[in-house]
Amino acid sequence: MRVLIFHGYLLRGTGSNVYNANLAQALARLGHDVHLLCQDREAAALDWVDAVGTWEGGMLAVAETEGDSPGEGSITAYLPDIGGVLPLYVADSYAGFDARPFPDLSEEEVEAYIDANVGAVRDVCAHAGGVDAALANHLVMGPAILARAGDALGGFAAKVHGSALSYTVIPHPRFLPYAREGMEAAKAVLVGSRHTAVSLWETLELDGLEEKTRLGPPGVDVVRFAPLPEGADRAAELDALAATVEGAEPGGLGRDLPAAGAALRSYAAAEGPRIVFVGKLIVSKGCDLLLAAWPLVASRHPGSRLLMVGFGEYRDGLQRLAEALAAGDLDDAREVARLGWALEGGEEAPLTRLTAFLADPPDGYAEAARGTAGTIDWAGRLEYGEVAEAVRSSDAMVVPSTFPEAFGMVAAEAASTGALPVCADHSGLAEVAAALAEDLPEDIEDLTAFSLGGDPVTAIADRLNRWLALPDAERQAASADFAAVVRAKWSWESVARTVVSASQGELDALVGVPGGDDSDR
Repeated sequence: MRVLIFHGYLLRGTGSNVYNANLAQALARLGHDVHLLCQDREAAALDWVDAVGTWEGGMLAVAETEGDSPGEGSITAYLPDIGGVLPLYVADSYAGFDARPFPDLSEEEVEAYIDANVGAVRDVCAHAGGVDAALANHLVMGPAILARAGDALGGFAAKVHGSALSYTVIPHPRFLPYAREGMEAAKAVLVGSRHTAVSLWETLELDGLEEKTRLGPPGVDVVRFAPLPEGADRAAELDALAATVEGAEPGGLGRDLPAAGAALRSYAAAEGPRIVFVGKLIVSKGCDLLLAAWPLVASRHPGSRLLMVGFGEYRDGLQRLAEALAAGDLDDAREVARLGWALEGGEEAPLTRLTAFLADPPDGYAEAARGTAGTIDWAGRLEYGEVAEAVRSSDAMVVPSTFPEAFGMVAAEAASTGALPVCADHSGLAEVAAALAEDLPEDIEDLTAFSLGGDPVTAIADRLNRWLALPDAERQAASADFAAVVRAKWSWESVARTVVSASQGELDALVGVPGGDDSDR
């Protein structure tokens, strides 16, 4: 089959970028020819991309690359000419683009972006000789784009990742008409969790939407995120990863390769447990809660290290918090909590959970915090495969997001390696955490999740400390359970088959959204 995917962003990093990169490869392994619209200007360098399409003078030109897609299918990436304006859900920098959040764009700029992509979709369909299945990513604007290109398609499915809903459509109702336009035209709508489904239904209030919504979480690359072989030297694995990163081509992703390599080497040198965070460095990811919890963990486990993997507008604020804690300067840490969102570039708004914790920290906290000096490594942006290698050599991952997540992707990936994922107990994260906890012994079944109510800082530390204190045999058994659950519930080939069925409106062949209690609605 010829399958068209509209993504519109990069093909590396985290979140929907990883989803579409892995989906394309899984479709190719199943023998399909994939036509993927994105804005990754380095797509030709990806070893799984066979060809790249660009527009020159308004005309589509496709050139082969040195890549070789897996399986008997093929993958062509297309880079529509959008005039340089790239709409975002969360403020960030993209080299070569005038990248701005959707709310900062005028109506004319939004319509120009849509029109450029509609034309590109039609050109791709013509070049491919028609398509048999299609997927639109993101609540806005992918579904609206495929809806307007409908005469060139035989129908499409929509995949709602969560960011467009939470950061754009819900807080900015001017985008509701675009969301409704796309959802109305889609034959099926895929969501990663019941939480996202309910939020979508309540926000759009669109007749028939609930009936065609189906469960479609992302998959896990269980090969890349496989547990290390028994007896493997984790320090040696991380040192090898550091050498790979240091020798990589800089590319256009804004990576500081020497700094990333140094961070990984420092992490490799840990004499105690290794804990990792992977995600955007933005306020809503809750990194401040992890940093505040770290002294309560590091003081109990000498030689432990924390690796922060990610990039974002809040990195400077987080590093200021970490430095204040390492200096025992709780007053400056409280100032970071007070400024909160202002340190990400927004209006001043306090971090209420961090503020509450620092207002009455445990006895000896300042001394414990001073003991964390030099124990946190900042790797910045890592490629997907590099992330996998770092996670495989870690004992646990913390996913402290304070904002709804469509699916706990990084948590599932961590579990696939056997690492404990400690997740905030809400939205799609809660559903992943619950699935992973099902087969755990009763005394540790709560380790995969913590509540954001009460004292989440202490709760994070409690779960990490209890996990790290388990006898080796118990930890190994739990790790094996995590990996088995991931293999059984999530795979990319399963995701690919779901997408094809959804695009053709085969609702009965898809998994329905799980039920919930009245509090969900």
